[in-house]
Amino acid sequence: MRKINLELAVGFFVLIGIFCLGYLSIKLGRLEVFSEKRYIVHAKFEKAGGIKPGAVIEIAGVEVGKVKRVMLDKDYQASISLLIEKDVEIQEDAIASIKTKGLIGEKYILITPGGSDKTIPDGGVLRETESAVDLEEIIGKFVFGGV
Repeated sequence: MRKINLELAVGFFVLIGIFCLGYLSIKLGRLEVFSEKRYIVHAKFEKAGGIKPGAVIEIAGVEVGKVKRVMLDKDYQASISLLIEKDVEIQEDAIASIKTKGLIGEKYILITPGGSDKTIPDGGVLRETESAVDLEEIIGKFVFGGV
């Protein structure tokens, strides 16, 4: 009887440990098991500049979403799908820019709010975009006298 109680206690603690490990993996990996309430907005850029799915979307330094997908469209532009939180409304004249955190940091999308009263609906398109600044191109122009 005593041996069975000991085995049950050990099994219980092993299950709790596995559950905690799974929870930490999901939280630290920023995975979404249960989908949060978000809507999709599309944006087209001349250059994606190294932006990848899962990259952060910020407004005024506050994370408001993530990049869902980056793909090449028929016009040879980077088409990026943005997952924005439901409670954040983006104006029609907002500007989406691809930025870098630090000098050689990770890429993210910065949305600068506009002044319009109209907002972009689910599945809508952000018309104003700024592509990423290509540091190598700027250095090349400077070195070879293009600037």
